Amino acid sequence: MSNGGNHYGDSVTQTGGVGNTGIIKNQGVPADPQAAFREMMQAIQVLRGQISAEDRQVIDASLNTIGAGTAPGGEVDPGTLRRALAAIAGVATVVGEVGAPVVAAIQRVLALIGGA
Repeated sequence: MSNGGNHYGDSVTQTGGVGNTGIIKNQGVPADPQAAFREMMQAIQVLRGQISAEDRQVIDASLNTIGAGTAPGGEVDPGTLRRALAAIAGVATVVGEVGAPVVAAIQRVLALIGGA
């Protein structure tokens, strides 16, 4: 199912009993990297309130690195940004289901900025 190239909502491709793709989850991924970044930051803030102090330290250190690139005149090289996001995704993965929205948001951001 296509709606002019934008794929929002779930889709299922099924041809008989062979070659079925199953459900493809399309959650309305924003095409704007800044919008995706804001959504990711919101998800990270929610996660921060649900994890241990040690895990918050890892996230905070990574957010400081990311923040250095968002300050006026500041720029974080892509490798450093990717490592900071990977550290946050690592914490989100370890904590399980509660971290899943953060992992998904980070994946969207990386895909949009060409880091995935």
